[in-house]
Amino acid sequence: MDQILSMVLSVQFVALVFVIVLLRSSIKFVPQNRAWLIERFGKYNATKEAGLNFIVPFIDKVAADRSLKEQAVDVPSQSAITKDNITLSVDGVLYFRVLDPYKATYGVDNYVFAVTQLAQTTMRSELGKMELDKTFEERNQLNTNIVSSINEAAEPWGIQVMRYEIKDIVPPQSVMQSMEAQMKAERVKRAQILESEGDRQSAINVAEGEKQARVLAAEAEKAEQVLKAEGEAQAIVAVAQAQADALRMVGESANTPDGQSAVQLELATKAIEAKHAIAKESSVVLLPDNGTDASSMVASATTIIQSLNKQKTGV
Repeated sequence: MDQILSMVLSVQFVALVFVIVLLRSSIKFVPQNRAWLIERFGKYNATKEAGLNFIVPFIDKVAADRSLKEQAVDVPSQSAITKDNITLSVDGVLYFRVLDPYKATYGVDNYVFAVTQLAQTTMRSELGKMELDKTFEERNQLNTNIVSSINEAAEPWGIQVMRYEIKDIVPPQSVMQSMEAQMKAERVKRAQILESEGDRQSAINVAEGEKQARVLAAEAEKAEQVLKAEGEAQAIVAVAQAQADALRMVGESANTPDGQSAVQLELATKAIEAKHAIAKESSVVLLPDNGTDASSMVASATTIIQSLNKQKTGV
């Protein structure tokens, strides 16, 4: 009886272990951003994505484990010939991801190796379409062309190339020396152009300054002449006004009896001075009939003036 019981317990234990192993084999936890390809009897059955999945133990098996994350692969350095027959050494980095795990597994034997080789051949082909100078100037365009060509060829493999970056382009030593000489000549040319532009701008500034100085000097001279002319005009007006005022005052004074006497006396004095001047400058001597003394001359002048005044007044 004890033997039967122990056998039953043994069978139950074995069955429990078998069930546990069976469950463990059938339950599969697929990590995030990964895909497992399941084969049944050696034939593709299903693709299991991230999360809890079940398979049939001993019948189904995981044939491939594919990462769906973006991957970076170093493209080895290789030689390429440009359109102008210059040999370059080029290397780069390829970034791609698996879009279709089924195609990446059954469409190509090793998709990483295949896409790397495709990148190399495509890069050589694209470089052969460009001249040496363009390879440095249009590197972004070259990368874009390589990505477009690789994606077109890698579509049956379920691979999408995100981008391709050229790390380094190394031309031959002779070409590098020529490029360095060219760059040196270009720098010298730019320096000379900048120096000439500086001299030109300096000359323009000096000429502009001299022009402004001449303009300011002319304006100052013009203003000075205007002010001087205004001053002279005002002085002439003031002198004329003073002379007019003096004549007016003399005229007003001459209309009075005292003024008439003063005028007569002034005329007599002028007459005497005129006679003296004639006597000094001429050989002809003019003397009045009654003598040459001053009193008689004054009296004669006074008499003449009085007679003239009487004739004017009609007395």
